[in-house]
Amino acid sequence: MELFELKNLIQDASTNLETIGDSLDLVAKKKIISDNEELMMNENFWNDQKKAQGIISSNNRLKDIVETYESLVSHMKEYLEVLDELKGNFDQEMYDLIESEALDTISLYNEFETKVLLSNEYDVYSAIVEIHPGAGGTESQDWANMLYRMYTRWANRHNYQVNVVDYQDGDEAGLKSVTFEVIGDYAYGLLVGEKGVHRLVRISPFDSSGRRHTSFSSVEVMPKLEDDIQVEIDPSELTIDTHRSSGAGGQHVNKTDSAVRITHIPTGISVHVQNERSQMQNREQAMNLIKSKLYQPKIEEQQAKIANIKGEQKQIEWGSQIRSYVFMPYTLVKDNRTNYEQGNIEAVMDGDIDGFIQAYLKSQIK
Repeated sequence: MELFELKNLIQDASTNLETIGDSLDLVAKKKIISDNEELMMNENFWNDQKKAQGIISSNNRLKDIVETYESLVSHMKEYLEVLDELKGNFDQEMYDLIESEALDTISLYNEFETKVLLSNEYDVYSAIVEIHPGAGGTESQDWANMLYRMYTRWANRHNYQVNVVDYQDGDEAGLKSVTFEVIGDYAYGLLVGEKGVHRLVRISPFDSSGRRHTSFSSVEVMPKLEDDIQVEIDPSELTIDTHRSSGAGGQHVNKTDSAVRITHIPTGISVHVQNERSQMQNREQAMNLIKSKLYQPKIEEQQAKIANIKGEQKQIEWGSQIRSYVFMPYTLVKDNRTNYEQGNIEAVMDGDIDGFIQAYLKSQIK
């Protein structure tokens, strides 16, 4: 690599790092670290071991971010100063050494960038994903099923476990709705940007006239809350119904009288679970879903304050989509928020969506 190329590479990374630093609020993070370390010195700190371990883990993550940022800033400044000196008095041996160290630092910067992008409070959690077709009958239901396949393929690529909570078959093909969990660290942080309306344009296989159709499906993403998040629910505000699982469903549906529907009366939020083998398991799963749904507005409010993200779910119709998938007359997948696009639509539908995820995460750095 030529000297000017290396300098430009470091300069670009340094500029991006400065932008990241502006978004980190390092002063606030250092204050939290200091407060936590003082708390750890308290003789009663270990009375609640689970809480104590959570504080230590959180503090270590904050210290890692602050220390890595400051180290990167220092090293990049040093490399740029040395390169300026080498420009006027070139020494090949010195340049080779700086090039090797600088490229290693750039690699560390790339890792740091992803770490920062996933440093919000709930990013580390597993994810709960819901997919619902829009208007359009079989065509939209088939599109919803295609999205379900895309996300499960993506999860498999990243060694995440997929647990189907509820699956409702479509009338002729596809699905009416599906709820599934993506189990593993940072699943929510990576998938949260998938929330919204997804638009499909293709020649419909269900239209004998071979006409082009536009279909919509919505994707909802929530964190799978852990036990350390407390959501108070008054049992008197719940209605719980049990019934036999419905639909053909194949492997998705457990055909016993164990399906559970829980409705939270004040909000009208309702969840349906039928995939576990016992009514007790389905009831527990449904309560966890209700818990996540009731907590979701608080998460979206925090996200809106931090990153100006509006948390409301858009209506499933033309003009409200976050991403378009065009199969005809050309092939292109384009994200309307970031303008990131991919021409290999088959790869995207086979789970290759990391480019879209990274582009969205980077767009949230203000």
